[in-house]
Amino acid sequence: MPKKLELRLGVKTDPVQYRYSYPWLFRFLADRGVEYVQLGTFFEIYQLPDSWFITLRADAHDCGIRISSVFTAHRELGGFFYDSPEFEAVVRTNFKRLIEVGALVGADCVGSSAGAAPRDRLDLKDRGISGYLAHMKGMMAYAHARGLRALTIEPMSCLAEPPTTPDEIRAMAGELEEHNRAHADTVPVRYCTDIAHGYADAGGNVVHTHMEVLEASLPWLEELHLKNTDGIFQSTFGFSEADRARGIVQVPDVVRLLEEKADVIPVDTLIGYLEIGGPKLGRDYSDQLLETQLRESLDYVKEAFKVKETFQC
Repeated sequence: MPKKLELRLGVKTDPVQYRYSYPWLFRFLADRGVEYVQLGTFFEIYQLPDSWFITLRADAHDCGIRISSVFTAHRELGGFFYDSPEFEAVVRTNFKRLIEVGALVGADCVGSSAGAAPRDRLDLKDRGISGYLAHMKGMMAYAHARGLRALTIEPMSCLAEPPTTPDEIRAMAGELEEHNRAHADTVPVRYCTDIAHGYADAGGNVVHTHMEVLEASLPWLEELHLKNTDGIFQSTFGFSEADRARGIVQVPDVVRLLEEKADVIPVDTLIGYLEIGGPKLGRDYSDQLLETQLRESLDYVKEAFKVKETFQC
C-alpha cells in the first residue's frame, strides 16, 4: 500500500528579523492556523546565551507554535570553499553552536547551504566539497549527541554553490548516507529543498528545472522551502495573486509529485516553510506590508497543502 505523506506548513522567520518581534510572528501564525517555524539565523545568534533560546522556545509554546527547524539565512557556514583554515575553523565553531541552538529550541534538524566557491576560483570547488563533506561527518556525530534527528543541506541554483545538478545532489547525499549507515552514533544528512531552485547556465538557458531538482532530492528529503520564482530562477517572491501570475512555481504540481513519490521520501511528515524576504526593510511605508504579504502567501499555500489545524494564542 502506498505511503500516505502528511504535509505540514510552516514559516521561516527571516522577514521579521530587525522588523517585528518573534512573539508577534508566533501570534500571527497561531491566528492563521500555522503551527511550525523554521528559525532563520541572524548575526547575533552564535553569541546569544542559552537562556535567550529557552525563552524563545517558551514564547512559541505559549502560542501553540513549535520551532521545528533551524536554517541559515546568510550563507555564513560555507567557509570550506575559500582555501582558508581560518574560515574553516570559524565555520566549525559556529556550526556546533547552531546545533546547540537547535537543541535548545527543540528543533528536529539544523541546516545550511554547503558553501560557494569564489567565481574567480572555481578550481577550489572540488576541494571545497571534500572539506565540507568531511566537516559534516563530524557534525553528524555532534548532532546525534545533542538529540537532533537530522542535519540538512539546501541544493542551490549556481554551479559554484553545490549541490546544484541532480548528479551532485545524489553524489553528496550518497556519501553522507553511507557514513550514517556505518556509524550508529550519527544523524542522517538530508535535504531542505527549495521548490524555486533550478539551474540556468551562464547564458540564461534552463538546464535543470526546479521540479527536476526537487525530484532528484526526494530520497533524502527532510523539509522544504516554499517560494516562487521567475523563468530563470533570478528573483524570488511569494504566492499572492499577483506573484502567482508572474511566477513559474505551481504548488499543486509540487504536492502531486510529493504524493506520487511518497514511498521514496524518508519522512512520513514533511514540513514546507514559506521563505520570503518580505517588503523593503526599514521604511515606514513598507514594513507595515509584511503581515499582508505573509497572509496572502500562507492562505494560498495552506490550501494547496491541505492544512486544517487551527491554533489560537
